[in-house]
Parts: sequence; C-alpha cells; structure tokens
Amino acid sequence: MERGGRAVPALGLLLVLLGALLALRALPPREPGPARGQARGGGQKTFRALLAAGRERQQPQEEEEEDPPAAPVRRGIFWSRELEARVPPGFAAEEAAAWRAAARGARVASLERGGCGRSSNRLARLSDGSRACVRYGVSPEQIQGEALSYHLAGLLGMQQRLPPMALALVEARGRQWEPVREELRGSHWAEGAVVSLTRWVDNLTAVVAPAPWGGGRPRALAAGELGGLPAAQLVELVQWSDLILFDYLTANFDRLASNLFSLQWDPRVMRRATSNLLRAPDGGLVFMDNEAGLVHGYRLLATWDPYNEPLLRSVCVFREGTARRLAELHRRRNAAAELRRRYRAREPLWARLGFLSERQAELLQARVDFVHRHIAQCRAQAAAL
Repeated sequence: MERGGRAVPALGLLLVLLGALLALRALPPREPGPARGQARGGGQKTFRALLAAGRERQQPQEEEEEDPPAAPVRRGIFWSRELEARVPPGFAAEEAAAWRAAARGARVASLERGGCGRSSNRLARLSDGSRACVRYGVSPEQIQGEALSYHLAGLLGMQQRLPPMALALVEARGRQWEPVREELRGSHWAEGAVVSLTRWVDNLTAVVAPAPWGGGRPRALAAGELGGLPAAQLVELVQWSDLILFDYLTANFDRLASNLFSLQWDPRVMRRATSNLLRAPDGGLVFMDNEAGLVHGYRLLATWDPYNEPLLRSVCVFREGTARRLAELHRRRNAAAELRRRYRAREPLWARLGFLSERQAELLQARVDFVHRHIAQCRAQAAAL
C-alpha cells in the first residue's frame, strides 16, 4: 500500500513534466535581435503596452485628418497660409472670363420661370447648352448694384466666391433674343432694358450662420476664440470673414443683416439658412444675388448699418490679401476710381447703367477707410495680448 501510494504522486509529476515539454515545443522560434515583445532599451512589454503602441501608430493619421492646424492664425490677425490653401478655389478668373465672353455671344434658346429669385427673373438655356439666371431688376439700380458688387469683389480679391456675371441688353429683334421672342412678350421686360446674366451653378445647398453669428448678437471672431475648432470649420470661417467685410463695404443688407433684423419677430431665424448665401459641393461658399450692394444699400445706410457695423466689428481675423488690398485703396484714396477702371475694362455695357454718383463714390472710400482702421485696431489689440 505504501509503495502504491508513492507511485501515484510520481506518475502525476511525470505527467506535469510532459505537459511542460509539449508547451515549450509549441512556442514560436525566436528571431535575431531584440526579442518579440521587448523594447530595444530593455524590459518586456505587457499586452496592454502593445495595444497602446498600436494606438500611437494610428494617431498621427487621425490627427492629420481631423485636428485643426497647430496655428490657424499668424501675426495675431491673419489666417494661416495653410488654412487659406485649404479654401475651395471657387470660380477661377480665367474660367469666369471665358464664361462671360461666351454668354455675351450666345443666343438665348429658352426662358423658364422659377429657380432664379423674384418672379420677374428667368432661367435661360443658352445656345451652347449652359444655363444662366437672367435678372430683371425692379429698378435699374439693382442691376447696377449687382454688376458693381461683382467687380468690387474682383478689386478685393474675392471674385472667386461670386458666380460669373455679365450684362445683356434686351432686344426682342436682336440676334441674342430672337429664339425667345414670344417668351419676352410674356415677361413684361422693357425693350432696351439691361439685365444681368449669372452663371447657373448646380447642386448648391443652404448655409446656416456659424457659431460667432448663429446665436443672434454677433460674437468675436478673434484668434483667441479659435482654439480646438476642426479644420473644416476654420476653412469656412476664412470665407465668412471675407463675406462680412464685403457686405459692409457694399452695404448689402440682403444677407446676414436681414436675418439679424428678423430676430425681432423670429428668435430662431439665425438657425435657418442665410439669405443669398449657398455652398458648392466642394464646400466653397457662393455669394449670390448682390443687387442690394453699393447703390440701393447706400441709400438705406441709416436702416441697415446698425446691423452691418456690429457684424464687421465682430471680425478680427482676416485674409492677409484682403487686408493688403484695402490698405492700398486706403493709402491711395482711389477705391471708386479703381472700381470704375475695372468695370469699364470688363463690362462692354457699363455705360448703359452708368457708375456711382459722386456721393456714392465718397461713401465707398469712407467705408474702405473704416474697414482699414478696424483692421488696424485688431492688430493693436492682438499686439497688446
């Protein structure tokens, strides 16, 4: 019995040793150099450490895709070059010039109602297959404002954000309009009226004002307010900073200012689409329908500057190119003269509508000077921080 009792433990020990030997043979062979799971500097890594290392390897790619640039603003008040490079290009100057030339020479194949704003406007299909919105203003000054705003945008380096636009003369018996003579009779357009042709752009979507202005009272858009914002939002804010300067200079009330005005009876209006502002499929903003600018808007400054001026003051980060062009127009005091020169050179029908009055030209220069001083104040504030 004693001998049998000692044999049982011996047999168990033998089985344990056999199992250990089989386990060792199942291990993978060692590779030369540092052992698997071991850092070159020493200690063995745990399974948790290996998982953490995997996350570290993936992190740089995630940051590149989602995180904002390290410094979205430089010199305190200018958007970084990296951010500006990310802004969708919009309507290239060569492409816009080619479209305007083609639209002036094309025949209007058909006119349709709807899709282009007020009921007096029409959607035109041109003989080359392209489409354009034909705008017939309530008064000639609205078409003049549309044309002058377009060319002022070019003077400021913002024209890529506006759809290409050209003027056309309504002549029922003329070559351009002959195919739609019957439609013209039903449009009630006056013979000899000047209308604007604006390139039709497909797949545009509505734009809601971002955080600095979406809550109602404009909040500061300054370098200190941008921390942690994703790159896509910063890219949109670059475009908004140009838009707000542009609308102040032109006194355009038919965009964000009109939404702010409507707050008095609609507290949720800022959460809805912004008037006359759309987004292209590539994310670029499109500044639409600028008929209220420069002429009509200048007659109503007392009504609308209480909205446009706080919007301007809320912006303290700018595209450096915009600031540089404004500084030059301020220094030379020739904003109206430069606009007139550009308008005459690029629009054959400019004389049909005329140019700004002397008083309107003075107002344009005064508003350029005001924006330039505002930029200087933002620079001083940033330097004091």
